[in-house]
Amino acid sequence: MVLDNLGSSLRGSLDKLSGKSRVSEEDVEEIVREIQRSLLQADVDTSLVMDLSSSIEERALEEEPPGGTTARDHVLSIVYEELVDLVGESTDLPLESQTILLAGLQGSGKTTTAAKMAWWFSKKGLRPAVVQTDTFRPGAYDQAKEMASRAEVEFYGDPDNDDPVDIARKGLEETSDADVHIVDTAGRHALEDDLIDEIEQIERVVDPDRNLLVLDAAIGQGAKQQAQQFDESIGIDGVAITKLDGTAKGGGALTAVNETDSSIAFLGTGETVQDVERFEPNGFISRLLGMGDLKQLTERVERAMEETQEEDEDWDPEDMLQGSFTLKDMRKQMNAMNKMGPLDQVMDMIPGMGGGMMDELPDDAMDVTKDRMRDFEVVMDSMTEAELENPRAIGASQVERIARGSGKGEERVRELLEQHKMMAQTLKQFQGMGQGGDMERMMKKMQGGGGGGGGGMGGMGPFG
Repeated sequence: MVLDNLGSSLRGSLDKLSGKSRVSEEDVEEIVREIQRSLLQADVDTSLVMDLSSSIEERALEEEPPGGTTARDHVLSIVYEELVDLVGESTDLPLESQTILLAGLQGSGKTTTAAKMAWWFSKKGLRPAVVQTDTFRPGAYDQAKEMASRAEVEFYGDPDNDDPVDIARKGLEETSDADVHIVDTAGRHALEDDLIDEIEQIERVVDPDRNLLVLDAAIGQGAKQQAQQFDESIGIDGVAITKLDGTAKGGGALTAVNETDSSIAFLGTGETVQDVERFEPNGFISRLLGMGDLKQLTERVERAMEETQEEDEDWDPEDMLQGSFTLKDMRKQMNAMNKMGPLDQVMDMIPGMGGGMMDELPDDAMDVTKDRMRDFEVVMDSMTEAELENPRAIGASQVERIARGSGKGEERVRELLEQHKMMAQTLKQFQGMGQGGDMERMMKKMQGGGGGGGGGMGGMGPFG
């Protein structure tokens, strides 16, 4: 996730207060210096760093911690509140008819972001359309058309027309039945005058409700100049930060948000059209500090379950909470987990599982987990229908046969059976809740454990 190094550094700084009931002036000064160093290394603008660290220092020294609160938790709470204030509110994007214009330099991820946003709006019940006006970059039309197809949304572009303003005008006419129009504009390698002139002309024709600036998370301090010039030209209402799945520093993008006095609208977290999040400041900073994000996790779980059920109408996830839990159910749940996104992102959303715990894991830990899930799939492919329906009846001779057929070894077969057993035990705790009843309450119970096997997930997944 973006700012991973910043999150690890901040958590490391705060851990120095562990065991203390009160903080001294020296403690606070040391923590503030660590926070300043962390933010500057993450490319956050120097003036913002100074303002933020001053506020943290003043509050940590002057405010009395609530009764029973440790020094670490008190300072953590202050850092959390100040960082939430820094990133500001989420961009206002009502679920209604509107036109959104995307601006940004070449390579910032505008075309991918257009499709991702369109997909997001479609999942909210609206009918979006992407209008591609980039006539400068070779392949822009083909990429945009392909991405819109993956997002299953309406698309307009014209590879034979070299007038982007005319394309924009006709695009709105041809997709007039859409609720949300997302107009993708051309970028350049730098903020050239012709780019600014072109986008100003398109804006006059499109008359957008909102202009969003698309920024690569790795841009660094260059984001400040970009934001200023685009804001002066067309006005920026919000920022979409892309490529947050890499090791980008990301602080420059936060600086740009402050520079335009705007807010963050979307976060791009991967390469597929589904890898997009509506920005929620509380959840974003909570994940950064290792405190999880139940709201985003719940949304991903519900969406993944719905998509998995759409693929197999005969399978109802609520059945798992009512009767027997088979290996077929486990396979469906694994498929749903894959739809939730990269496991490291999902783990970051689980309170107690992300943050500091993730810092302790080897770099390839999540890759090992993905390999384990793939192995389980192969093992299940080598089982009979009866074995998938009743895994408890699988004996030693069957384990040997399944291992031989799958080529995965008897140990992996036994791991699958043991994981299934733990998940079945955990599901018994949720019987009666219902999948549609209270998902957030269920997630909170999962967070607290109670089934063993899966750490904070209470055995609810093949993590091992």
